[in-house]
Amino acid sequence: MQTRIRTASETRGFAVTRLLTHWSEIVGEATSAIATPVNVSYGKGGMGATLTVLTTGAQAPMLEMQKEQIREKVNACYGYRAISRVRITQTAPTGFHEGRAAFAPAPAVPKGPDPAAKAEAADLSQSIQSDDLRSALAALGANVISKRKS
Repeated sequence: MQTRIRTASETRGFAVTRLLTHWSEIVGEATSAIATPVNVSYGKGGMGATLTVLTTGAQAPMLEMQKEQIREKVNACYGYRAISRVRITQTAPTGFHEGRAAFAPAPAVPKGPDPAAKAEAADLSQSIQSDDLRSALAALGANVISKRKS
């Protein structure tokens, strides 16, 4: 199993699989909850790699301030200064499926007061003789009653 994990992680540039398997221990629980390592790309000389970290848009500014600490902790995992730069991305470099972002529309909110509030307001405004005033007060009462219940 170890060889399969190593082969899969090496395609993403992770020479040391411990960075993937023990990410929360390396960077801490708070950072691992908002970010995940995606890729390690090496420069032409082989030294000074770039670690790409995936996060959500809201967490990116917080993670940006922690880049130096993340780099130091990851280099401690490697045992030498393998990572010279940490890059933060808000989407996966290979496609949206890895980002796990929800693009679903917000649930619809029902408009207007509920029928029970309308009936209660109509009962309260029955004694008003003017039709226009009665319907206006019934509409106002229905809105007030629905706000109280919610």
